[in-house]
Amino acid sequence: MTPDDFRRIACSLAGVEAGAHMGRADFRVGNRIFATLDPDLGRGMVKLAVGEQEMRVAAEPAVFQPVTGGWGRGGATHVTLAAADEATLTGALTAAWRLAIALGSTRPRRKV
Repeated sequence: MTPDDFRRIACSLAGVEAGAHMGRADFRVGNRIFATLDPDLGRGMVKLAVGEQEMRVAAEPAVFQPVTGGWGRGGATHVTLAAADEATLTGALTAAWRLAIALGSTRPRRKV
């Protein structure tokens, strides 16, 4: 998969808005970030439930790795795009999107 594939799949999910966060593309639903993209590193990040993260990392360690530190312990998961296929990437983005919807909207971003 490529960064363009990641963006295409993320933006195909209902209610998703693309934006930017800390210099990286982000994808939000209800103003809640569920994924980010770092094309320079060839990877994305999805925010998964901890159990979902553990399952995906164990099943496909070449594709999924926990983010270092507390964010990773909370479910933030790197996705190595070159190692992923369409079904795997779509499943991970959809799981992150569903979790963001379940958690509900956050307050709107301030305009700078």
